[in-house]
Amino acid sequence: MAAVVVPQTPQRPLPGGFINTPAPAPTIFAPQAATLRQNFQAPAAADPNAGHSTTPQISPIERAARTVNETLAQEQRFPDLESLVSQGMSGEYELPINPAWLPFQKLRMYDLPTAVIEQANQTVGGLQMGVMPGLSHCWAVMDNCLYLWDYTVQNPELIGYEENTHPITAVKLIKPKPGVFVKDISHLLVVATSDTMLLLGVATQVTSTGAKTVALYNTRMSIHTKGLNVREIEASAKTGRIFFLDAGSEDIYEFQYQQEEGWFRGKCARICHTRSNYDFVPAPIKTVGQYFGPSSRQKILRRLVLDDTRDLLYTLSDNSEIKVWLVQERVKHALSRPLASLLQNTGHFTGRTDLLYSQDVRIVDLSTIPATEASKLSVMATTNTGCRLYLSATRGYGGQADAQNAPSSMQILHIRFPPRDPNAPPSQQQAASSSTAVQPYSGPQGTIDTSSKMLCPTQAAHRLPPGYFLAFQQQDPNQSRRERVFCAAPDFARLKNPQDTSALSSRFVEFGQWIDLPSPHSMISVVTPTFAATNSPLGFGNELATQFDKSSAEIAVMTADGVQTIRRRRLVDIFASMMRYASTDDEGRDGDIKRFVRAYGRGETAATALAVACGQGMDVTSESRVTAVTDADVIEAARKAFIDHGGKAEYNSNAVVDRNAEPIDSVRPSPRHEGLALYISRLVRSLWPARVIVQAIKPGQPPQLVSTIALDKLRSIQRELNTLSELLARNRSLIEGLAGPQAMGRPGSRQEEIALHGEHRAMNSLVQLISSIVEGISFTLVLFDERLEDILAALSEESRRKAMELTFEQLFVFASGRELAKELVKAIVNRNIANGSNVDTVAEALRRRCGSFCSAEDVIIFKAQEQVKRASEAGGQSETGRVLLNESQRLFQKVAANLSGEHLQWAVQQYIQMSFYAGAIQLCLIVAQERDRAKRALAWLRDGSNDGDARKADFDKREACYQLIFETIKILDQQTANVPADAEGQHNLAARRRSEAYDVVNSSDDSVFQTCLYDWYVSNGQSNRLLNIDTQHVIDYLKRKSQDDREHADLLWHYYAHHNDYLQAAATQLDLAKGYFDLTLEERIGYLSRARTNASTRSSALMDSRQSKQQLLREISDLLDVANIQDDILQRMKADSRLQGERRQAVLESLERGEGILSVTDLFHQFADQAGYYDINLLIFHVADHRNPGDVDSNWEQLIRSERDRAVASAPSGGPLPWERVGSKVIEMGRRLDLAEATFPVSKILTMLERFAIEPQEHSPPMHWAVDVLLGVGVPCEMLLPALESIYFSGDHPFVGTKRRVVAGDMVFVCAVWVRESERKGERMVLGSEENVEVVVSCLTSLVRGKDLLEQKRREAEEVLGVLGGR
Repeated sequence: MAAVVVPQTPQRPLPGGFINTPAPAPTIFAPQAATLRQNFQAPAAADPNAGHSTTPQISPIERAARTVNETLAQEQRFPDLESLVSQGMSGEYELPINPAWLPFQKLRMYDLPTAVIEQANQTVGGLQMGVMPGLSHCWAVMDNCLYLWDYTVQNPELIGYEENTHPITAVKLIKPKPGVFVKDISHLLVVATSDTMLLLGVATQVTSTGAKTVALYNTRMSIHTKGLNVREIEASAKTGRIFFLDAGSEDIYEFQYQQEEGWFRGKCARICHTRSNYDFVPAPIKTVGQYFGPSSRQKILRRLVLDDTRDLLYTLSDNSEIKVWLVQERVKHALSRPLASLLQNTGHFTGRTDLLYSQDVRIVDLSTIPATEASKLSVMATTNTGCRLYLSATRGYGGQADAQNAPSSMQILHIRFPPRDPNAPPSQQQAASSSTAVQPYSGPQGTIDTSSKMLCPTQAAHRLPPGYFLAFQQQDPNQSRRERVFCAAPDFARLKNPQDTSALSSRFVEFGQWIDLPSPHSMISVVTPTFAATNSPLGFGNELATQFDKSSAEIAVMTADGVQTIRRRRLVDIFASMMRYASTDDEGRDGDIKRFVRAYGRGETAATALAVACGQGMDVTSESRVTAVTDADVIEAARKAFIDHGGKAEYNSNAVVDRNAEPIDSVRPSPRHEGLALYISRLVRSLWPARVIVQAIKPGQPPQLVSTIALDKLRSIQRELNTLSELLARNRSLIEGLAGPQAMGRPGSRQEEIALHGEHRAMNSLVQLISSIVEGISFTLVLFDERLEDILAALSEESRRKAMELTFEQLFVFASGRELAKELVKAIVNRNIANGSNVDTVAEALRRRCGSFCSAEDVIIFKAQEQVKRASEAGGQSETGRVLLNESQRLFQKVAANLSGEHLQWAVQQYIQMSFYAGAIQLCLIVAQERDRAKRALAWLRDGSNDGDARKADFDKREACYQLIFETIKILDQQTANVPADAEGQHNLAARRRSEAYDVVNSSDDSVFQTCLYDWYVSNGQSNRLLNIDTQHVIDYLKRKSQDDREHADLLWHYYAHHNDYLQAAATQLDLAKGYFDLTLEERIGYLSRARTNASTRSSALMDSRQSKQQLLREISDLLDVANIQDDILQRMKADSRLQGERRQAVLESLERGEGILSVTDLFHQFADQAGYYDINLLIFHVADHRNPGDVDSNWEQLIRSERDRAVASAPSGGPLPWERVGSKVIEMGRRLDLAEATFPVSKILTMLERFAIEPQEHSPPMHWAVDVLLGVGVPCEMLLPALESIYFSGDHPFVGTKRRVVAGDMVFVCAVWVRESERKGERMVLGSEENVEVVVSCLTSLVRGKDLLEQKRREAEEVLGVLGGR
């Protein structure tokens, strides 16, 4: 039978499902069908041959989590930079006119403080300024003075450094080397003057308003720079090393600093990496010497950039030569490439263009591309014509280069031209379109303008990860005061559109715009942390994935008038603006959405619209503040876009590959579902794989357990998810997949119905996951409100380890994580209770914040635990304590179905400590019953207790509870056994506690418990305790166990005998003797002997039937006779020398153990008859009631003959005489055969004995030997006399002639014995009757008259006649 699949959506109404709907008429099979439904049990495992899916069923939350994991994995597969800028050129731009599509927006202009302007007006050497966004401060250099201020506040306070006496030439904010300064020094200011370079320590503090304050400290670390003009300083954020350039040479210097002085150097040193250590000629003297030597232009380094990810240093000279340096202990030169050399191999794909090959083309700036963003591309150079040259520095055959693997080659991999100038004359545009003679490798030809002067001249340019480009130029060549910046950013959303199947390189389009600056800039810096979606090139640039996880990129531009901040607009911001500023064409807002769908796909559109509907869209207000877009029309438009443009689920039955799979598993959910999954995954991407708890180690402080994710971040995610949940709930009836049963009437075909079913399952799973995440975050916030170290200390070692390894995904999704969370909640409650908090208050707060982790049942458990603790404080033996214990037991029993093993064990331990044994036992019994309400464990026991049966798990659940009961009983017995009998009061109290406990134990109707209890008694050697328990459970248990275990079978008949039920005891012993246990024949005979005794014992029970008792006794006796015969054969076989070797062992084994007690047929044919055991044959005839005279006579004859032969054979060794042996055997057989007429025919045996007596032999038997033998066995004289008369008067051989005298003498002897015996008994009439007297008189008279009596016998006969005559 295939597994039943529980439907995930409500089914269509069926006939009979409602009261007013008539049900179908019952059929003749209705009763059978009802029985099948009641007795149906789902199979433990699916049949591999069944034609149904074998995919394991997963919960909705797990299904949604799988969707989130797949979405996150897909986000990490975002194309890397090198797949976008492959070898060739590009130049596709979008310069939107609609402000909604602008990639950047001016955020705010922070003017210079009045004090700075006033101070600058008094300077001699001019004003230098820079921005430090990480500290929210700016710096300004005025001659020899340095000033800092917080540019984010009005009228800031200036922080000055005026101790310097030389003009300052350069300033750089860097990260210090680890371990050199105290922890308060978070940054260093490197200040270069005309004489020295010094380090100033920067300490920051955050005020209560969130503002940062800065303090400067003189580190007294400096080096001499006299003779050098330092204008360029660069430092490594990874190592803290400081490099700088001399503006008049090609030398690279390093400012080395350390905490302690060395043997041969101080704390600070200046190192020149580009000159030999033995070059003592100063640079100024070299410069003077050039006037006396050959004329050659001195090259000067203008730009210095450092790549920390590869440990490479790049320099740019004034003649556009790029040099690569290896940053090792010493900076080593790797290679140099002038611009002309780099452009040698680019003409074949760019063609002739003045933007690259004109004489006045030069490189104005370098920007590094980190190894986390691209593996081969390492630096981007920007020309003064606005062209971007992507350079790859590789080693060998394209291998990645770094400081340990020096690059051997540098070449231009890709060139990106400026955008087409919309203001260029038409003739120039036509020339531009025809200027490219060679087709590019990538990108449509018509979109690349290789002669655009739009960015010419570019004075400075910067590239920021993941591809933001800023190019600065004067607004008007005639006005140097004004400047503008061209800002461009890739259209990342277009790159991940699954509906666009064109090459990635052809989709590399940038959105660009011009932003006016009030004055020339001097420095730019990123305010927000450096962008990185991942730590590898693949997925690094996925700006969409971090929209809701990280703040939007913000760039600070230091100008002469102040700090201008520029904000990068996210896709969600663009969509919100698109809803606000709809197009003015005929299609309007709907047309904008359709174009958005075509460009970015329905899934991304749904995710973005949903985010805007949830208030994620941001915009800059007129007050230059970034606020959420909350316009009602915008929110409503986004909501409608999510609902109307979310697409439909798809199901194609022809595309199904696995025919055994469920149809619903082949449904492809709608793009709306994809958008919802995208939005959820982007909200939780930072916390999803992270651990909940991390150990923070700070110098001088003990380790602390803190949250891996900031608590404010968790609260923010929770708020966004709550907003999302409310939005979905409000629009449930409008969203396909969430509409519920109402949507089931819409499908027009079976395929549509399956698709809608699959959509509902997928959407509902995500909705449940949202709720789970919200509650999981609530639990995390509750957890970190407590002292976490104390909470974890209350857990077991294993639980502590799991708690430290717990991830948010495990907490949100998996049962193991939620169970661990419940353990933590319990620890929180217990800690609060221990601290004196009210359990109701604590539990209610937990239920309100994270209900699934603290349910109503948990609250009851906490209350019960509180009652137990109060009882412990009041005293377990006091009246108050007992009342509290009873109340706690009532509460525990109320939630028995939800009581965990840990809670149960704790309660039992507390009850035992307070001697509340009966309560502990009763609680365990109820919990066991609740854990197996279907009584599957009992059915498992009755069906043979197969370990492979799925029902064994239910038995194990019960057994865990029973083990606690057994432990309670064990302790109870120990406590009550140790109480002295004479201890006043104590003995009575202990006896009462014992009686209460055992009343609960013995009165339980739980058959499984009784079974386990009796097993525990037996295993502990206390089986005798079962004899004192008068209940049917014991009998049922022993009957069931006795089928497999002899010990239990013995215990069963002992139990019957102990309770005076001897008949049942005999029946059990009979079954044991007949059973298949491995018993010896002796043991079976012992059971039968006891059984006959018990069956013969008079019972007081009135219900015993006399007939059944006689039948049982007869069966026992018969089987005992057969067993005795088998034992005789066994003993005879053991002494039989004819049986040797393996045959002997086999025969003895079959008789002693074999198959138990054999049948008389087998005993006769297989053993006794073949071995010639004639006496045993006769016994078999007797038991079997075999009445064939021929067989009996034959065996008697053989028996007498065999006995005579054995006597003759044993005569030399002094054995008995033949007549002695024969007589003894006849007497033995007579007694064992009870003189049965069929097997002990007296007349036949007497004839054989008389014949034996008259046969000639060495030692003749004494006179009357034959008669004496039979008299000795108990044959009466009245039976012997007729037999002798028959022999005497028959005249058969050999009783003829003189041989008749022997028979006649025996007749006289029998008559005499008969008379004497009659006289000895004192019978009223001799020989008992007149008839007997007449028979004897007649016999003796005829003998006296005859001639066969000897004289002596004649006198004896006369004497007898005289006695009889006198009477």
